[in-house]
Formats: sequence, structure tokens, C-alpha cells
Amino acid sequence: TLIKSLLNVPMEPDFCYGNGSCVRTVYPVAIRATLYLVLGSGVVLTVLGNLFVIVAIAHFKQLHTPPNYLTLSLAVTDLLLGVLVMLPIMIQTIESCWFFGEMCCKLYNSCVVLLCTASILNLSFISIDRYYAVCHPLLYPRKITVHTAVIMILVTWCASAVVGFGMIFLKLNILGIEEFYYNNVACEGGCFLFQSGVSSTVSSILSFYIPGVIMLGIYLKIFIVAQRQVRTIGLQNTSSSKMDKHQRKATKTLAFIMGVFLSFWTPFFIINIINPHIGYSVPSALFDTLGWLGYLNSAVNPLVYAFFYSWFRKAFKIIISGSIFRSDMSDKKLFAE
Repeated sequence: TLIKSLLNVPMEPDFCYGNGSCVRTVYPVAIRATLYLVLGSGVVLTVLGNLFVIVAIAHFKQLHTPPNYLTLSLAVTDLLLGVLVMLPIMIQTIESCWFFGEMCCKLYNSCVVLLCTASILNLSFISIDRYYAVCHPLLYPRKITVHTAVIMILVTWCASAVVGFGMIFLKLNILGIEEFYYNNVACEGGCFLFQSGVSSTVSSILSFYIPGVIMLGIYLKIFIVAQRQVRTIGLQNTSSSKMDKHQRKATKTLAFIMGVFLSFWTPFFIINIINPHIGYSVPSALFDTLGWLGYLNSAVNPLVYAFFYSWFRKAFKIIISGSIFRSDMSDKKLFAE
């Protein structure tokens, strides 16, 4: 478990459901309460932060634009990850048992793969949006429309669902190592996203490394073009230059979000590929810690919006104050166009 090797405290070995089931470690009440407080705060921050993003973009008409719809899809992904992944894994991490049954375990593991894949696909489409906005501004209004954004979102969720549910329910993650898994890993009261060497390598490359490298390449191209535009435009105080400045700020913000995502998830995906090839010798504490690091990325995104976007801060104040319930509030201007 996450804390087994991190805390030097007396621990009482036990079983989740009697002899033959998974071994359970019972931690002192004070430690369990502290962990529930810390990890629970991460869950609450993830859910509430992304809920604010969703409500803001859905409610205020000024935010109904293709790039914001893609941001909305990313926020929905992070919100679902907080509810469907972080909440149950928090309980399993602290109680060191899975109490929700085999079917819920399959659904949980499917959601882990689905939502992680959806996150990087959302970011990939956001990078494409930014590429056209900065590198081909004249083509942007025709190429990136609401219809285009909806198609991108549908592709993201459909492809992620196929990957997530297909891998788990068709047991592709343990293909070829079924006997080893059922004899040495599986036990009652446990829920493990166990993968063979082929499964971990292929899934990591397709769902993380290839999209990640492509996004880095796209943002490098955007950076080069943006620098060229800055030198060309200079300090002209025109509506065109103001729009270019707005686009560059949005691009920097979303590039930062992508960088945070890659920083938080890369350590986990490195270990995920290595582990099967070294006899699954990576300590479970390290694996769980890196997994939580990746999950907490979903709590960071709303903080990035709050730091970079004045419209998000204004929307947050309106939501918190209750003014959002006024009939004319959806037409309120959150920023100068």
C-alpha cells in the first residue's frame, strides 16, 4: 500500500474477508484520520474546482466558444476522475482492501484507463485548436467551429471508452499471463490494474507517449510562430495585435496545463512500462504514490485557470455570491472582446 513502507508505526496484519483473502494492514486511528483528511481534501478540491469550471463555461454565453468547449470536456474528465477514481482508491489506499465487489473493480479499472486516455486526448485536441489559432489565424474561424469541437469531444470520449472498457472487460491487460495473475496476484478483497509487459508497453505508448510527443511538437511549432509574430507585429496598438495577444495568452495557459499534465503523469508511465520487465519488483508504495501524483493533476488544472484567467476569477465570485441565479447573469461579460 501507499503508506506501508512510509510510516514506521506498529501495524496489525489482518485479512479483508478471512483466511485466503487479501492481506489487510490496519493502521492506527490517528494515521487513518490524517490520511483521510489529506487525501480527502485532494478529492474535494478536484471535484469542486472542476465543477466551478464546468458551471462557468456552461452558464456564461460569452464562454460558449470551441476552445472553451474543449476545456469543458477536460474539466468533465477531471471531475469524473475525482468522483469515480480518486474517491474509491482513497478508501482502498487507507483501508488496504477493496470493499465494492468484483464488478465495481472492473468498472473502476475501466474508468482509470478511460479517464487518463480522455485527459491526454482532450489536451491533444486543445493543442490542435491552439495550432490553428496561432499559426493559421485566417483559417481558424473556418477550421475550428463549434461543430468541429463537438466532433473532437465525441472522438475523445468514444475512443477512450473503447480503450478503457475493452482492455479490462476483454482482459487484454493480462493476456498471456492469466495463470500467473490468478495464482499470484488476484485475491478476494483486492482490486489491481495489473498489466502484462506487452499490455503496459502498448497502452502506455498509444495512450500517453505518442500523444505527448505530438503535443510537444505542436507547441514547439506554435512557440516558434508566435515569436515570429511578436517580432512582426511589434508594439502596434491595433485590434488585430490585441487579438493576437489574447490568443498567445490562452496558448501559454493551455501549454502550461499540458506541461503540468506531462510532469505529473510521466513518472507513473515510466514505472508502468518498466515494472513487468523487472519481475513486478517496483514497491507498491512507490506505484501508489506516483498514481496519486497523476490523479492530483486533476486538482491542479482549476488552480491554473484561476491564476491565468481573469474571467474564471470573475465567474467564481459570481457563483460563490449566488448572483449566478439572476435571470440576466448568463449574458454578463467576463472579459473585453
